[in-house]
Amino acid sequence: MSIRKRLPIGIEDFGEIRRENFYYVDKTGLIAELLQNWGKVNLFTRPRRFGKSLNMSMFKTFFEYGCDIQLFQGLDITGEPELCDKYMGKFPVVSLTLKGVEARDYEGARAMLASIIGREALRFSFLKESGRLLEEEQEQYCQLVKVDRKGESAFIMPEVVLKDSLLTLTHLLKKHYGRKVILLIDEYDVPLDKAQQFGYYEEMVGLVRSMLGQALKSNDSLQFAILTGCLRIARESIFTGLNNFNVLSITDVRFDEYFGFSDREVKAMLQYYSLEGHYEQIKEWYDGYRFGKADVYCPWDVINYVNFLRSEPDAMPKAFWMNTSGNYIIRRFLQMATPKTRREIESLLAGESVKKKVNEELTYGELYKNLDNLWSMLFITGYLTYREKEEDDVYSLVIPNLEIRKIFKEQVMEWFQEEAKKNGPMLDEFCRAFVAGDGETVERLFTAYLKKTISIRDTSVQKGKKENFYHGILLGLLSHREDWDVDSNIESGEGFSDIQVEIEDKSLGIVIELKYPDGGNLEEGCAEALNQIEEKGYEERLREDGMSKIIKYGIACWKKRCMVRVKQN
Repeated sequence: MSIRKRLPIGIEDFGEIRRENFYYVDKTGLIAELLQNWGKVNLFTRPRRFGKSLNMSMFKTFFEYGCDIQLFQGLDITGEPELCDKYMGKFPVVSLTLKGVEARDYEGARAMLASIIGREALRFSFLKESGRLLEEEQEQYCQLVKVDRKGESAFIMPEVVLKDSLLTLTHLLKKHYGRKVILLIDEYDVPLDKAQQFGYYEEMVGLVRSMLGQALKSNDSLQFAILTGCLRIARESIFTGLNNFNVLSITDVRFDEYFGFSDREVKAMLQYYSLEGHYEQIKEWYDGYRFGKADVYCPWDVINYVNFLRSEPDAMPKAFWMNTSGNYIIRRFLQMATPKTRREIESLLAGESVKKKVNEELTYGELYKNLDNLWSMLFITGYLTYREKEEDDVYSLVIPNLEIRKIFKEQVMEWFQEEAKKNGPMLDEFCRAFVAGDGETVERLFTAYLKKTISIRDTSVQKGKKENFYHGILLGLLSHREDWDVDSNIESGEGFSDIQVEIEDKSLGIVIELKYPDGGNLEEGCAEALNQIEEKGYEERLREDGMSKIIKYGIACWKKRCMVRVKQN
């Protein structure tokens, strides 16, 4: 049996993937299309984890002097021999990624930018002694790579030098090689995103505007530039004055299939690894994004899940995006949501769509000024996608797949628990009512909580799982009492009860069973829940643990209504 190629988990270096024979989904057609339709400055805006960095590495490998032609052997770009002859390995390339600029203050972020640019400049150390540069120009280069030997080898780059750094480096390289420079800047807007989060936004805008403005506007040393990011930040005046500026956003049909995996590419990968039986799972969890007119999967998720399946064929899909992206956006959205917005979120979670005007030219400084901007941000960053364009800038938005739905659900639950904790007296009354067997108060307060939260209607699951949302809400509320032993889905008697509570100082045990009755017959649901507690003997474990008094709760929920029935013995 032949050995299958490894999957490139977390590898964004095109050369490494090709040299080490990792599995590669061919996106080199992007090179040909760009060269046939390029502008002086080309900005690709896509969500995180959709292959932007790998494509930028591919550009660098292709264009830079010393290109290893073998790395592209058998790939689509080799079907364009004239373009390869004219562009492959024919340019000096300056390549930067700003995704690591995550400092909590301006000075720290400025130092990180200086370090990134300084390290890139060090790749061209021959400029220090280049006979094609004047002595003054050699000194300019030395300022870019000067480090503090007494400290931690940090780059000593005064702000005025940093602002001119990209213009300076492209000028020096052009003079040395006699050939214009290609400039690649990956995740150009990350420093602005972090600056907005930590409160030094205006300072960072000024620095980035100076750096990019000088490098991209009227720079005679520039062949062309390619940038990637999440947002097009036109109003920041960073790109003002560019006469040939190609903005290629997620709604643009140009280049739409080159970021993310197509259905055909996913099927080919599954066939290669003999995992065709998992196609429907992968489609439900990781497909659903629309860029331009192309429907695509998130490549980060597909690669990670396929990698799991190779060693564990029964592995269930996971939300790989959970810790890789800014889920704080959803949390802020929930905090700002009006009752109308909460109803719209409920519709999205139920698999429905909402019509919203999308502004693709937001600035990070505007994100949290109103809910309309946050709707746009959720769309731009990949938490929502579109099915139809209704009219100018108005789109029919949906949650793309089960993975993002899971993220929304977990953020909703966490948000609700935080909101509930803000009203300690209400939580205390709720818990006291359970101890007292006061079903009327439990019903009244639980209904009040349900009206405040965002319902998650599991329309796609079996009846037996529809109560999961209510189960989670109730479990979180009861966990308010840290002195109680609260267990979920614990084995007892002849099955697994939904929730059990042990209160040792009172020798009191509580058994709770929840139901989501078809048709909304709450009385019938409560009766079914109490009967199940009796028939399955759910109180058995509580008795074994020394609880002398047992209170049994049958709770039925339907949308935002509930009914509670109690039985004590």
